[in-house]
Amino acid sequence: MKQSKGLDISFENINKQILVSVFLLLRGSLTILNIAFLLVLFLFIHEKDIYLFIIIVLLLNSSIYIYAVIKYSTLFSQVQQLVVKIVEDKIACEEDIKLDKSVAPLEGQLKNFFVNKMNVIQNLKRVEQIRTEFLGNVSHELRTPIFAMQGFLETLLNGALEDKNVNRVFVEKAYKHSQNLNNLLNDLIDISMIESGKMRMSFRYFGLKEFLLSIYQENLKLVNQKNLELHLKEPLLDVTVYGDQNRLHQVMNNLLQNAIKYTDKGKVEVEVINSGNKVEIIVSDSGIGIPEEDINRIFERFYRVDKNRSRAAGGTGLGLAIVKHIIEAHGDKIKVESQAGIGSKFSFCLRK
Repeated sequence: MKQSKGLDISFENINKQILVSVFLLLRGSLTILNIAFLLVLFLFIHEKDIYLFIIIVLLLNSSIYIYAVIKYSTLFSQVQQLVVKIVEDKIACEEDIKLDKSVAPLEGQLKNFFVNKMNVIQNLKRVEQIRTEFLGNVSHELRTPIFAMQGFLETLLNGALEDKNVNRVFVEKAYKHSQNLNNLLNDLIDISMIESGKMRMSFRYFGLKEFLLSIYQENLKLVNQKNLELHLKEPLLDVTVYGDQNRLHQVMNNLLQNAIKYTDKGKVEVEVINSGNKVEIIVSDSGIGIPEEDINRIFERFYRVDKNRSRAAGGTGLGLAIVKHIIEAHGDKIKVESQAGIGSKFSFCLRK
């Protein structure tokens, strides 16, 4: 019989516990019987009746031994049947597990085993559901850019290639979808490596001010294309922080690009707040915000609040899931505050 984590349900262990229980019962019965025998022997039995009395006592002792053997066999068979029923899912609830009071601790262990087994089964079903959903999402996300590229290329091959009015436009659109596909594949690699524990992090100290200024420059073109304002709120602390600079670069780019993507007018702002031995980095926007019912789900893989807008902007649906894992690897949790129609604020802390 296999063992459950933290719980020994082997028949060797069951056998030992039943034997101990029966032995204690047997010892108690024999002790009482032998004491009674000695009292009767010295107080009431005549010499001529002593042999008959010894025979009676031996018969009683033998009966107790036989009862103990039957008790042991019955208990072991009962426990064996219960374990088989638990393994074969024939027990509906832990209240159906009942044993003799003499082996109450063993009954408790079997109930714990049953509860643990049901939890494992539920977790396995949940994992299988997540795996199925993930494969379905991946298939759908891959299909979208591939079908789009196929459509544009097929149109070009069917004659549009010679039409100077549309050929370049179609090639550019096909190229854009190829970039979306490349982004999706990169994010899939990242999320699989992170969740499998295979992604290596390179922690070291680096200058926060220079780090944020470089990210600001990278996203300035995207901000200008939407006629938005991008602010690095002063004073920008000139401190060193501890972390994986490349992965944090990925985090900041994702948060900033999301903020820009979902902001049609107004500004996107980055703020740094000194907090003891840590600094808090805040990315806020005046965008469309996130409905309250969606806030707890935005870090799930492939979850999108506005599916059509996200795909149109080239989103993979994996960015925030990757952000969450990277920040957790730095010993913190990503926090979010948002209100639909007003804007969003994402924040996390780094150690100085």
